[in-house]
Amino acid sequence: MPLTFTLDPAVTPALRDGVLDLWTEVTNSGGAVGFVAPVTREDIRPELLRYLAEMAGGRMRLLVGHGEEGRVAATAFLAFNTHRLKTHWLWLYTVMVHPKYQGRGYGRDLLAAAADAGRGFEDIDAIRLTCRSGLGLERFYASCGYREVGRVPGAIRVGPGDHRDDITMLLPL
Repeated sequence: MPLTFTLDPAVTPALRDGVLDLWTEVTNSGGAVGFVAPVTREDIRPELLRYLAEMAGGRMRLLVGHGEEGRVAATAFLAFNTHRLKTHWLWLYTVMVHPKYQGRGYGRDLLAAAADAGRGFEDIDAIRLTCRSGLGLERFYASCGYREVGRVPGAIRVGPGDHRDDITMLLPL
């Protein structure tokens, strides 16, 4: 069964808990979403609260995919640029699909829904994201239409002596 995507869902306690659970489970299964496993919900909570504050301020939008049980199964955060010369493109942050849904095409569906959302915003020409090397993420994003436009070698330290490239990808809309 496909996921049901909603842009700008009501931020209820259930949604907050669902996103927090998703972020924790994705991180602990090896996902590259801003943390290194192992993490707890309390490790991630301050970052989620920062995102929610950005949403409340109108600088960020949330795209949520719900599974058949109504559980939060996927997310992506779309952030508007505040620099006046860069307002024609969005950042895509914290792209996540629950581990139990991975391998079913839901990541592609999530990225397609994010692109559709981007096209719905006035004067948005592209979406940019960054990803960490070493997991094949750049190949996945490229297969979804993104192209690599920059790379900073060793910019991400995931552990002592384990540095990964920070890769910037772009999707023209």
